[in-house]
Amino acid sequence: MTTETASTTAPAEPPGPVTVLGTGRLHAAIRSAFAAAEPAGPARPGCAAIVVASDADDVRPYPAVARRAAAQGAPWLPVRVDAGWVLVGPAARPPRPGCPTCVARRRAGNRPDAVGRDALRERFGAELDTRPCALLTPLVTKAVAALVADEVDRLRHDPGSARTTGALLRMRVPTGAVRRHPFLPDPLCPDCGARPYDGPDAGRYIPAPAPKPHPAAFRVGGISDRAAELERRFVDPETGIVQALVAEERGGGPMAVARLSPARTAHESHHGYGRSDDFASARATALAEAVERIAGIHPRGRRTVVRAAYADIADRALDPRTLGLYPDDWYDQPDFWFARFHPERPTSWVWGYSFRRDEPVLVPESYAYFGPRPADDPGFAYECSNGCALGGHPAEAILYGLLEVAERDAFLTTWYARMPIPRVDLASAADRRIPMIAQRVRDRLGYDVHAFAAMLEQRVPVFWVMAVEATGRPDRPRALCGTAAHLSPEEALRRALDDLGPMLEGHIERYDPEQAARLAADSGQVRLLEHHPLLYGHPEASGRLGFLPLEGPALTVAEVTARLGWPEHDDLTADLAELAGRYLASGLDVIAVDITSPEARAGGFSAAKVIVPGAMPMTFGHRHRRTHGLPRLLSLPRRLGYRDDDLRPDQLNPYPHPFP
Repeated sequence: MTTETASTTAPAEPPGPVTVLGTGRLHAAIRSAFAAAEPAGPARPGCAAIVVASDADDVRPYPAVARRAAAQGAPWLPVRVDAGWVLVGPAARPPRPGCPTCVARRRAGNRPDAVGRDALRERFGAELDTRPCALLTPLVTKAVAALVADEVDRLRHDPGSARTTGALLRMRVPTGAVRRHPFLPDPLCPDCGARPYDGPDAGRYIPAPAPKPHPAAFRVGGISDRAAELERRFVDPETGIVQALVAEERGGGPMAVARLSPARTAHESHHGYGRSDDFASARATALAEAVERIAGIHPRGRRTVVRAAYADIADRALDPRTLGLYPDDWYDQPDFWFARFHPERPTSWVWGYSFRRDEPVLVPESYAYFGPRPADDPGFAYECSNGCALGGHPAEAILYGLLEVAERDAFLTTWYARMPIPRVDLASAADRRIPMIAQRVRDRLGYDVHAFAAMLEQRVPVFWVMAVEATGRPDRPRALCGTAAHLSPEEALRRALDDLGPMLEGHIERYDPEQAARLAADSGQVRLLEHHPLLYGHPEASGRLGFLPLEGPALTVAEVTARLGWPEHDDLTADLAELAGRYLASGLDVIAVDITSPEARAGGFSAAKVIVPGAMPMTFGHRHRRTHGLPRLLSLPRRLGYRDDDLRPDQLNPYPHPFP
């Protein structure tokens, strides 16, 4: 016989009442729905949820409602009308991040008409906020009330099941069709964003196991099999951090573009791009690059707190003068964006990790993040996304950030020193896709493809590839260059070729011979990213590439691989240690800044910005080139055997680089 004892625990108190605030027909219908559903009985203290409803696009009550909800520990749900849609949600559950302001910021960035809409709201905002929607018939308001009542019931009893948890619902007036738009909280939201303060511990890199699927793999896991998952998380035309993901065949291969905030993105290069040999990989790569772009623009994961003069923190800070600044008189040029470095001038700093010091180090924020700078802290030199990378593990992000630095350093060093790096025989590759891609470019686009091994002192596999016009047509661009780096030489070469075909097709379509002639005649006119490849379509400028040997002996891919000698490792942290060690042995430091944003973390990613003081930094716009104060650039051609003596600064290639 089993004896049961009565529980001494009092029954759970039923949730408090729902408070419905607002004005208009929606407010009345929702209030009536809850009045009919509330059970009779004594009044209960507090409230279980707050609903605020309006027949217009009126968000003015939201701050007061948010404060009241936070004080009472209750979720709140906004309901309003916007351009023929009833918007329900998102459900705000303070102090958790994710609120209506987050959604408004996401939507504003994604609207193609955002700039014009902002202008209209600035002029007519008060009237727009209070003008009721004439299409709110009793049938529509009743349907909205039923939807809201169901959402509030979920929020009171099972918040995770609520459709407005982490999402906005849009009901079309008058059809009643409902669409759900998930969103990620905006860490820069003025209402719910709560970034932790940056500090030395945040900058510290602590190696953690990152086992690889096999020794020849250099990722902890592929992303192509996550394409559908990443699209669900990041892509939405209304509320996604990626507004649209489009893919097409370009130049004989798949290419995808993940479009970020189309109305406010300053340049096409700011979107995420993916090129591969299959569409799933191209789409996933484009999404990953878009997330990386967002992480690299401004600090989103931590709040910058260190503002100091270099002279006051020199013992624990990176010296900006080692990064390649400009001759002093350049800072006096009209409309020059940057301020000359002075050790006594305060600037903002973020924490990174120095592999040489094996400790956290302060890095100028303007080098760690490439977004627009405030007027009182403009930065010392041009910086871009060079060295930014995303990975499934911190070591993976740093590794690929360092590989990107290696790629651009090898390309620019080769260019400015005009080193005749060895030609590579594409037909010798064991991966037969490599010669096939080159032949496809020849057959479909009419360009011969050449490859060169840009091997510097760290022995990183970097290939410079170049498409040269082979049909003799004067209206077509003469040449287009590209490059790629990877720890596997064949992988690096194939990636360079995968990128080259789609880029070349677009290059041919956009080529303007008259503009190319103007750029060839005046290097100062090369101001934008797209000017660099456009310039080298012109016959006069393409001759500047003549230091690259198109004829004569060529290395086999196997010979390149033998010269580089990459060891096999079972863990990615060992690959990173090997690569960073090669830089340290060559006298260069490797500095990694953790730029992981909450959005990247939500996708299971880490993000890093890698800086190598002394390496050639990538810049666009000829007036922004950074070749001053980098002694390695002058001595490296001699040390690699291309010259008998060091270069003088006046012997550097004076022309804009051809990086696409």
